[in-house]
Amino acid sequence: MHALPQDHTGVRIARLRRERHLTQKALAELSGVPYNTLTKIEQNRLAATPHAVACLARAMRVEVSTINGQPYTSDLRADALDVLIAPMREALDVYDLGADPDISPRPLTELHEASEALCAAVRAGEIKRVASEVAGLIEEATTAAHSAGGSEGWLILSALYRTSYDVSSKLGYTDLAQLSLARLEWAAQRASSAVFGGAYHYFRALTYLRDGKFRTGQRLIDMGLRTIEQAEPSRERDVVIGQLHLGGSVMAGRAHNEEQAIGHLSEAERIASSTGESPQVLWMAFGATNVSVHRVSVLAELDKYDKAVDAAAELTIPADWPKSRTSHHWAELARAQMWTGKLEASFASLLKARKTAPQQAKYHPLVRDTYASLEAAHRRLPDSFLSYGSWLTSQA
Repeated sequence: MHALPQDHTGVRIARLRRERHLTQKALAELSGVPYNTLTKIEQNRLAATPHAVACLARAMRVEVSTINGQPYTSDLRADALDVLIAPMREALDVYDLGADPDISPRPLTELHEASEALCAAVRAGEIKRVASEVAGLIEEATTAAHSAGGSEGWLILSALYRTSYDVSSKLGYTDLAQLSLARLEWAAQRASSAVFGGAYHYFRALTYLRDGKFRTGQRLIDMGLRTIEQAEPSRERDVVIGQLHLGGSVMAGRAHNEEQAIGHLSEAERIASSTGESPQVLWMAFGATNVSVHRVSVLAELDKYDKAVDAAAELTIPADWPKSRTSHHWAELARAQMWTGKLEASFASLLKARKTAPQQAKYHPLVRDTYASLEAAHRRLPDSFLSYGSWLTSQA
């Protein structure tokens, strides 16, 4: 008996293909995905790489999220997370209405502390807690920013819009993530913050990365680098520049542009040598560790899975590194290990992704797709394998 519903990525690709009256050979030719790879993906014998999903989405003229199945609405409903989305939308809608006479905001120092606490909670993987609190804080900070004047209130609001982006993107609500970023840009302009402006382009580029629109994403990375040049020299400025290069490295890797990907990685590594580990600068976790983690990601995106696994073996993630980023790394490593035939190691990495940040892992498309591909070979895996799939679709 299968632990996951049968509507996995391969099934969705096959259904979308048939709806368009395409044979597997025709879709393979249109998308550039090898025929043998496509057939194995549809049969759930291989996890679809992000590059393959992007190519197939373009060929069938659908969104990447349609193929990935995000958001996982039935599971979100079971975990009572879907009801938290509407308040976030409402909070984002009142951005330009001025101060709300029915809201008495706390002092900016207290709002800043509350905003920072939510940023830390996101990185700790506490998605449900953050989703339940961020809407109220956005409404309170919106009134405070309109009332206070100056840049501090707008910077706090920018940070909260970024948190809204973090939550909505992790849960698969792409439209809400994009709306959050539009609000972030709006608030950053009022704060006259070139640093936040550069960060905005980085986050926006990530939405195009997820959508498989690599050319637009790279243009946004380039725009972010130009924007951040307007900021005064500072450690924050360098961190954002370095993070933009890391984003650019994955963007280029997923587009299979190896030279550009390595170039971005090298520049990020150079910057990290001067900034050191900077996990709390805009909560971007920039530093040598993040460069090494991104090197694993880039190698996997370039389909060099053996090298990705080898690079991960040389990597030691600090115990105090953000759990959300660590969990994502384990999910990416699980995919690379699965593609190299290391099934037991792949499942072990999925277990680590779950242990590190369970709420995030449960809704991570890489976790679900890698598990679905391993499911066909579960007789070669521990008895706990099927229980993992039950957890993915269980009520929290």
